[in-house]
Amino acid sequence: MKLTERFTRTADNRLEYQFTVDDPKVWTQPWTGVFTFNLDNEQYDVVEYACHEGNYGMTNILSGARALDRERAEGSR
Repeated sequence: MKLTERFTRTADNRLEYQFTVDDPKVWTQPWTGVFTFNLDNEQYDVVEYACHEGNYGMTNILSGARALDRERAEGSR
């Protein structure tokens, strides 16, 4: 698989992320996707969504897991 990524500043407050995936074993031809990021004055870094999405929900993810642990512990008594 070959992944080509391009970041282009399209305006003072806009960044375009374009990616092309080329994997002849999976797809019959390369395909391209585009995302537009708008400036957020409270966030200065562009982060990969797949990795960063868990950071926002970490508190709920962990509290939910602890609740399941408690339920299992109480059920085994």
